[in-house]
Amino acid sequence: MSHPLTRVLALLELLQTHSRLTGTELADRLGTDVRTVRRYMSHLRDLGIPVESERGRFGGYQLARGYRMPPLMLTNDEALAVFLGLLAGERLGMTTTSPATAGALSKIERVLPISLREPLAAMRETLSFTANTVVAQAPEAGVLLALAQAARSGRTVGLRYQSWREKHTDRDVDPYGMVFHAGRWYLIGHDHLRDGLRTFRIDRIESITARVETFTLPDNFDPVSHLTTSLAQTPYPWQVEVLINGPIDEIARRLPRTVAILTPQPTGVLMHARVQRLDGMAHLLASLEWPFTIHSPDELRQALKDLAQQLATAATRRPQETPRQSEDGG
Repeated sequence: MSHPLTRVLALLELLQTHSRLTGTELADRLGTDVRTVRRYMSHLRDLGIPVESERGRFGGYQLARGYRMPPLMLTNDEALAVFLGLLAGERLGMTTTSPATAGALSKIERVLPISLREPLAAMRETLSFTANTVVAQAPEAGVLLALAQAARSGRTVGLRYQSWREKHTDRDVDPYGMVFHAGRWYLIGHDHLRDGLRTFRIDRIESITARVETFTLPDNFDPVSHLTTSLAQTPYPWQVEVLINGPIDEIARRLPRTVAILTPQPTGVLMHARVQRLDGMAHLLASLEWPFTIHSPDELRQALKDLAQQLATAATRRPQETPRQSEDGG
């Protein structure tokens, strides 16, 4: 923190978060000397910020009683965009230092009005991320905030939901948590209409209504584990079972839970998956460095043979020779 402007802003932040600090304490926190602190105090006063000082053994610096920085003027959508950007950086390891992100989040929360501070705090406590990130299919900010508050407070919500078949239903849901995965937002919760645990695309939620009923979150419930497992069990036409002779930890890094369910066996790791296309699964298996045995379906064997033939053909293909120009350049 060597830039003077950075230190002046850091000094202002310290004065806002502490009732009184001595010049020595401020100098230690800023990595400078007391003389420089006095100069920074003059800069703050020149900017119209009422800094009070008191000499003596128990003296120090403080902001004038009752002074507060002007509130940060953000709309709900703007506040949510800033907050989610910082939260994503913190959770996905995209920031340079954790304290910097935590400090920025705290500053934003502190200056926002209560009407925004509480929903955003709920978002921070109830939102989870997976490691896969692409451009998001963004839902409405009001829906996200309402779901976050309901999940944190353990309150049932009413949803107007559109399925992938464009069928509209009204249902009550106990929201257990939200997960952002591969560019989409998902809600995981107990669906009263189906009387079971369900996963909902949040961008398909058309409206949300608060209910008076409450619920208790199941012990040790993990929204991310539920989502990734359910995605791996999507009812695609081909059900694949393959035994892979390799270490399960390394295989799991190559085949995440959204792709396959892995079960340790005495002779290896049994992989279960449902896929739309067998040629894609053939490419995936061919990319592994461990031996494997296909249990089902038999059609996957042919897909692997077709891929092997394509690779063999590519391995023997040679570049075409460049035609030699005639002596007259024609």
